[in-house]
Amino acid sequence: MKLSSHEEGGVMILEPKGKIMGGPDATVLHDQLHDFIGQGKKKVVIDLSKVEWMNSTGLGILISGLTTLRHNGGDLKLARVTEKIESLLTITKLITVFENYDNVEDAIKSFS
Repeated sequence: MKLSSHEEGGVMILEPKGKIMGGPDATVLHDQLHDFIGQGKKKVVIDLSKVEWMNSTGLGILISGLTTLRHNGGDLKLARVTEKIESLLTITKLITVFENYDNVEDAIKSFS
């Protein structure tokens, strides 16, 4: 997995690319979120449009990120979820846990 990020309107946008399978991926995402929190940036949107696949460990990484941000007074929202990943979120009932938006702009606006 490759991970890039940028800021829009005070919201951090994370753009993972490839497969989220755990191992080093977990550390990369975890460290990035802790960096954001350390900088006082606690509003995060993860754009999942370039994620090809995610396993249960990948789902755990997202849940961990959500929990970490909420415990620090922030929130994490998902945008542009692919059909494969939306199916995975639905099967695991996590679709009810995460706020999910069709595009990054709507996810950003939801923080207002």
